[in-house]
Amino acid sequence: MIYQTFAELYDELFDPAMYEQWLDFVRRELPDQSGQLLELACGTGRLGVSLAQAGYHVTGLDLSENMLALAQEHVEEAAVTIPLLQGDMLDLSEIGTFDAVTCFADSFCYLPDIETVQKAFEQVAQHLTADGQFLFDVITPHQTDDVYPGYMYNYRDEERAFMWTSYAGEIPHSAEHDLTFFIYNEEKQAFDEVSELHQERTYELAAYQQALKAAGFSDVTVTADFGQQTPTAETTRWFFKCHK
Repeated sequence: MIYQTFAELYDELFDPAMYEQWLDFVRRELPDQSGQLLELACGTGRLGVSLAQAGYHVTGLDLSENMLALAQEHVEEAAVTIPLLQGDMLDLSEIGTFDAVTCFADSFCYLPDIETVQKAFEQVAQHLTADGQFLFDVITPHQTDDVYPGYMYNYRDEERAFMWTSYAGEIPHSAEHDLTFFIYNEEKQAFDEVSELHQERTYELAAYQQALKAAGFSDVTVTADFGQQTPTAETTRWFFKCHK
């Protein structure tokens, strides 16, 4: 139960403006809403619901049962149709082919190395139609090396508290996020504590471009600011639009 609450608080604290910006990015890059869209690492389904409300035919896939349980609640509340699948982005063999695949919130940065990232890209390529599009984002080395180290965020209300502290990781272009939740347990008349260590890793732009090429993508466009700007040295998140 406490991990379900963990997912709920994560869902509540996530900046809703990000979902609107991802939605706008998809709408600009995928104006044709007639095809089937797979949202990898769909999490709690906030973006998937917005995409469905905008007219897209969305399927969501995530590894976490807790996240998918919340996603199902959001789908039912919004009265939209979104098949939700539990699965690993490194093995999409059972889910068929899609006209578009998206993966946001730097989800690929949680994979352990660039070889695994390339494997995920290969899975996407194998499950896209011939003219399908692949949209995703990742954080940049500037984010891991310069922005995250020393970052702190704290939240508290009457029943819950949340502490987030970020550190530089031990390997190049990596970061560690120490997340701790305190959730009031009425039976115990005390707070339960649950902690998670999230590790992210990113790479130089050329490494992503090489991995995409090796996976079968021949046309790759990279932008910043949700597709609105050209990347610079201060860019914190790259946005990719890929065709096979």
